[in-house]
Amino acid sequence: MVEWMLRVKDFVWGAPLLLLLVGTGFYLTVRLGIFQMRRLPMAFRLILSGDESGQGDVSSFAALCTALAATVGTGNIVGVATAIKAGGPGALFWMWVAAFLGMATKYAEGFLAIRYRTKDADGNSAGGPMHYILLGMGEKRRPLAVFFAVSGLLVAVFGMGTFTQVNAITTSIENSFAIDARLVGFILAIMVGVIVFRGIQTISEVATAVVPFMAIIYILATIGILFVHRDNLLPALQQVFSSAFTGTAMTGGFAGATMRMALQNGIARGVFSNESGLGSAPIAAAAAKSDKPVEQGLISMTGTFIDTLIICSLTGLSIVVTGKWTGVADGVHLTQSVFTSTYAQWGGMILTVLLALFAFTTILGWNYYGERCFEFLFGTKYLKYYRLFFTVMVLLGAFIELKLVWIIADIVNGLMALPNLIALLALSPVIILETRYYFMKQDRDKKEMRNV
Repeated sequence: MVEWMLRVKDFVWGAPLLLLLVGTGFYLTVRLGIFQMRRLPMAFRLILSGDESGQGDVSSFAALCTALAATVGTGNIVGVATAIKAGGPGALFWMWVAAFLGMATKYAEGFLAIRYRTKDADGNSAGGPMHYILLGMGEKRRPLAVFFAVSGLLVAVFGMGTFTQVNAITTSIENSFAIDARLVGFILAIMVGVIVFRGIQTISEVATAVVPFMAIIYILATIGILFVHRDNLLPALQQVFSSAFTGTAMTGGFAGATMRMALQNGIARGVFSNESGLGSAPIAAAAAKSDKPVEQGLISMTGTFIDTLIICSLTGLSIVVTGKWTGVADGVHLTQSVFTSTYAQWGGMILTVLLALFAFTTILGWNYYGERCFEFLFGTKYLKYYRLFFTVMVLLGAFIELKLVWIIADIVNGLMALPNLIALLALSPVIILETRYYFMKQDRDKKEMRNV
């Protein structure tokens, strides 16, 4: 079954989808004038000072934390390790490329989330690709919107929302504290069930409290690893850039990596980590109390920068500078070996706690994404059954094999990305025109203020 699923994954993540992902980000980057570099300082200022007078459910900061809760997870710790193990250090370079272009894609998603937002039957904000496909592209494109919603629901309950996160939590806790994975899965399912049945406000409150704290601790821990191995940092960077184009052949348990493997694993894991192009983050962005699409798009864009260009980079460089990627360890075991080599036994425990927090908040964020997809397909009447089923899937995640987990996640991720990318390209004239108008008006207002 694993071999058959691998063939399906290779087909889904073949050249067409990779070109569409990279091409969409490149097109938006060019048309917006390398927007992600010029407007990044403004985007960070807006995180805490953005307008919250709009009709939403949570603050813009809480919406960003909810999106980060779903993105900052096993992709940053396990996914990076898996990518480098399979594709060599060069995979990290292609993660950077995917993230840089993905910032423009994430901006477009956040923009459309507010531009085409609506309300569900209970009066809660409802947005995301299924809504901007329907409202922006017309009723004739409903099958495309339904395809996205079905794919998003599959990702939530069978992919990034449950199995990959639970597997990472249970495996790391079992390795560090010798607690049975099934018991951990049972406790985790209870905790998830208590929170998700209370809705987006409780989810965003947990995310706002946990995400900034755990991100800062993880960043400081990985910077410590790089400082200890600072003599290897420059050679590691050189290896990342050189092997991105030439491939890498190493001994000691690593058979070899071609440029294609580095590119494919880097982009796939980059997308898995920051979710740019998947269409998940705009579902959270649509809940923000903002009526300004450009500003919410900018805030959304910072998520990719934080997730991949900071957190994933620190993970990847830590793995390369220590040389642990050439050994036999893979996945969470590889990252744990990096931490224990620097911080001894405490390193493994620190990583275990951080990974559990990362993955737990990711589960909560993806529950909300799946819930919005479920609501689009079936309405709000049966949401309690979705929440119950999601909780059961969290429990089952403790019994699934790691390799099969990642393959399933990659497949459903690719299916989810396709309709969203089509919508971004189709609606790009709206994004570009209104973005240019916003900044033209802003520049004009500043000039008038100076002349007063």
